[in-house]
Amino acid sequence: MPKPPVKPPTTVKEIDLDVLGDTLSFYIRALSLAVSRDLDECLNGLDVAKGTGKITTLLLVDSHPGIRPSVIAHLTMKDRSAMGRIIDQMEAHHLLRRETSSEDNRAQELYITETGAALAVKIRELVPKQSREFFDFIPENEQQQLMDILRRAYRRIVGLSE
Repeated sequence: MPKPPVKPPTTVKEIDLDVLGDTLSFYIRALSLAVSRDLDECLNGLDVAKGTGKITTLLLVDSHPGIRPSVIAHLTMKDRSAMGRIIDQMEAHHLLRRETSSEDNRAQELYITETGAALAVKIRELVPKQSREFFDFIPENEQQQLMDILRRAYRRIVGLSE
């Protein structure tokens, strides 16, 4: 005998996430999207809004003059072409400049511009504030635990620890 037709869900609360409800990867991807959208709103109008990798690139170039794009690509888990596009955009917005390495003329080094340095100062204020406000529903001690877990996972994935 055929099953009676099931009424399809009409609200989010009626949805069962199936196996996704028990997977870290689902929640990490969903949170990443939500955090990125919120951060883009917070940074609206700044040259690092929209997309991923520009904030990290800006801060790493500002903190480590002469850093190579390949190092940033590794830390941001971007491929060479994606990293190239980010650097091209940031160079077009006068946030950083490229120079040929004096040690290896095949390698590039990245340096912050005055405009980029000023933006880095703003970013260092805005990003931690956005993070605190976005996750204000999680008690601070739990945020610290989660940060420790995520930091360890990231460091292992990018080869900063064993």
